[in-house]
Amino acid sequence: MKYEPVIGLEVHVQLKTKTKAFCGCSTEFGKEPNSQVCPVCLGFPGSLPVLNKVYLTYAIRVALALDCKIQEYTKFDRKNYFYPDLPKNYQISQYDLPLSRNGFLDIDSDGKIKRIGIRRVHMEEDAGKLIHKDDVSLVDFNRAGVPLLEIVSEPDINSPQEAYEYLTAIKNVLEYLDVSDCDMEKGSLRCDANVSIRGKGIRELGTKSELKNLNSFRAVRDALNYEIERQSQLLNEGKSIVQETRLWDAKELKTFSMRTKEEAQDYRYFPEPDLPPFIIDAKKIEEIRQEIPELPREKMLRFIKEYGLSEYNAKILVSSKKDADFDEECIKKFPQPDKKPIVNWLIGPLVSIASDTNCAIHELKIPGGQEEFIKLIISVMKGDISNLVGKSVLSESISSGEIASSIIQEKNLIQISDTKELDNIVDQVIKENERSANDYKAGKENALMFLVGQAMKKSKGKANPKVIQEILKRRMSDA
Repeated sequence: MKYEPVIGLEVHVQLKTKTKAFCGCSTEFGKEPNSQVCPVCLGFPGSLPVLNKVYLTYAIRVALALDCKIQEYTKFDRKNYFYPDLPKNYQISQYDLPLSRNGFLDIDSDGKIKRIGIRRVHMEEDAGKLIHKDDVSLVDFNRAGVPLLEIVSEPDINSPQEAYEYLTAIKNVLEYLDVSDCDMEKGSLRCDANVSIRGKGIRELGTKSELKNLNSFRAVRDALNYEIERQSQLLNEGKSIVQETRLWDAKELKTFSMRTKEEAQDYRYFPEPDLPPFIIDAKKIEEIRQEIPELPREKMLRFIKEYGLSEYNAKILVSSKKDADFDEECIKKFPQPDKKPIVNWLIGPLVSIASDTNCAIHELKIPGGQEEFIKLIISVMKGDISNLVGKSVLSESISSGEIASSIIQEKNLIQISDTKELDNIVDQVIKENERSANDYKAGKENALMFLVGQAMKKSKGKANPKVIQEILKRRMSDA
């Protein structure tokens, strides 16, 4: 590439506190429009905000998990702007003394670990929601005042794929901390992207565009790809890039200009007069630090060391906290020291079934629980049933609610491994397929698999293919 992209992301996270940031209104999603409001979150004259203690605790938890330095002295500010869904005409946010600064998050970039700097994690309240219907726009203030965190990265991201990996890693950390449901469809996790390009080897940053209306990680990646191409084309044509805010159109798969970019002074920040500055006690910070659970990367490294897994497999297992807990319980209960067989089932058939049923692994209702799941795997390993039959039985068990071992018995799916019984089948196959047998003897390896397939047909799929193969080889080498 002639140009290098420089990307910074602003992630807005809605925290799952029971009440709003500065009042006692419920944050429950999906209620009747404008039914969860009060004079404080609607900005009535004379109403006074009070900081939600759980909000502050969650915010510190996230900042510490991202290795940020918590500011001892912090305050809230008013960010002034007019918009129909902002009832007070200002947003309580943080400007020059945010909650935390100077953190980082490590991501996997092309098989290497890359560190992305976190400039700041600060607290602010959410705005309401506009609903466009026919020729009118309606506003629902239920979301106004819901606790938000803004996580601002340094411009350390250099490709749309890195941006995707960073967002995935942020989401995993938040889910492990159990501070947000991270549901993008509900608006719990939103992202704006700042992107510019510069010539290879040049340190000076180019003119950036801010991209909004990005409602999925895929949209972030696609919008960045488009914007990098758009900016590159402008520079190649000798044109200038204008600093502006652009919206992503998911149908047209392109960005379009929304407005020229505002600067900080346009918001007329000033200290929030109704919320005094406050000092965060070092002892309190340490208490919250001790409550932070094992995070995804730590868990992944432990899985590699403790269970002898590859980094690839461990990364899949820890991608969701609840799934990781389920997976580890299965691994611990698996009776053999080599854990790879059960891991292969966890990241293979079980992931496939979960995907087909549109749910998470831990939400799958396996009849008989983890013990029956493990028994099924052991049956496959022993050769009692084939791998293909095992996968089919697992899927049928989950969909029907019947225990896997019962299905195997009812349908008589036990593999035939008795050599005496299989000897007769092999004799018939060789006799009926002399040409293929001769081809194998002449060195054509593919002929062997054809004969195995014929034996499987004769046994109606019940023969153990490995045993059949061994008998065939022995028979034809003896001949």
